[in-house]
Order: sequence, then C-alpha cells, then structure tokens
Amino acid sequence: MRAPIILITVADHDADLDPARVALVNARYADGIRRAGGLPILISSNATAAQRATAFASAEGLLLSGGADIHPDRYNEVIDGAVEMDTARDTLEWEAIAAADARQLPIFGICRGMQLLNVHRGGSLLQHVDGQVGAAYPAVPALTHPLNVQPATRLAAILGDQRAPLAVNSYHHQAVTPERLAATLIPSAYADSPRGILVEGLEEAGDRFVLGVQCHPERTESSPADLERVWAAFVAAAGSTPGAAGSGVAQSGT
Repeated sequence: MRAPIILITVADHDADLDPARVALVNARYADGIRRAGGLPILISSNATAAQRATAFASAEGLLLSGGADIHPDRYNEVIDGAVEMDTARDTLEWEAIAAADARQLPIFGICRGMQLLNVHRGGSLLQHVDGQVGAAYPAVPALTHPLNVQPATRLAAILGDQRAPLAVNSYHHQAVTPERLAATLIPSAYADSPRGILVEGLEEAGDRFVLGVQCHPERTESSPADLERVWAAFVAAAGSTPGAAGSGVAQSGT
C-alpha cells in the first residue's frame, strides 16, 4: 500500500535553538510516522507562502509536534507563566489546522500540539504547573507519571480499552485543565498534578481522527509500547481519508 503523506509541524532549525537538539527532536517525530507506515514531510515557520500552500495541499494527515509555549494572545489572556513563546510557529500551525479542517484530514497533536488543538477549538491553557518538567531531552531517565485513559473514547479503543494507568513521560510545564477544555472536545485521559487534575488526552467526537496527547510517544525509551498503536491508528486514518491524496510532494520548510 502507498504510504500516506503526513505533514509534521516542527521547530525552526534557524531559530535561536541548539540545532543538533532540534534535529534530534524533529527526527523522533518523523521516525514515529515511518514506523506506522507513513511518509513524513517536515515544515517549520521559515517556509514560504508557496511552500506552505504546497505542503497543505499534499498532506493526508497533520501531526502537530511538541515545542515552545503558545502565546496567550491566542486565547485572549495576558502572559502569566508562559515562556519562550514562538508566535511564528503559532501562525504556521493555525494555518495548518485550518487547511486540514477544510479537507477533513486526520490531526494528531503531541504536547504543544495537543495544547494548540485545544486553543484552536476555543479553549485555553494553564500557563504553568510545577513538577511536570523532567530533565532536558535527551537526558535520561525521563520524569513519568500515571495516565488514566477514559473508557468509551477513541483513545481507549485504540489502546484496547486499557484499564490500568499508563506510565507516560512528562516534558511540559503548561496544561489543559477540565475547565479550560474547549467545549467541542472530549477529555480522553487525565493525570494528577500539584495544580489538580489535568486533561492529558483529548479528542473530537465523530468519525474524523482528531486526537491529542500531552505525553511524548515519539520518545520510545520512556513511553509504554501501547502508545505505538496511536501512531498506527493516525497513519491508518490518513491513508483511508476520502479525497485526502494531494497533488505532488510537499516541500519542507526545514
């Protein structure tokens, strides 16, 4: 079978970041897509308008990866804990979600990507939570905590109706809380924190695959094997979306 094209939004190599670390992090997302049988195409905020248009038209699925904080302007709040914001990436991913929505493509959000999905759908973020950030990647071991997957959700079905909590990694300091969850989204997983219960899995109702997780399943050394099923389900959804096939190969902005 032909590998579906998955557009991955990533951090910009040319930004004020460690380029080797950026390359390593970005490669892990691409590897997750390849393991599941997809063809990853990476794009960052330095992509031109023409490159973005080609990428959006070619994509059959959209992966919103982890990264910097979303600017609170996106959810009409002042800065109150958010740091190292990337407004250029906010703009790129806003455009990417709009393009995916227009074509009803599957969307998978990881960490920042899950948070952005919530903000895009009308929710907001708790801008800081203590005790959720482990050692800087790729240092090991990762900080982990239990994740309680909710029954009768898409995530639960993908994981085989997992009943015992999953031990997932934690590399975030912002979060979605139940009261900040967008009204159109369903909480599919929860975790405890010093600030109370956090939503660490969310999804949209209906047949379309729109799902996010707060943990980082691309970091297989600190993720339960069960999460490989999420990669597989996402890529399978991209491969079966009617009319998803694009017209040509997307040009990466990285």
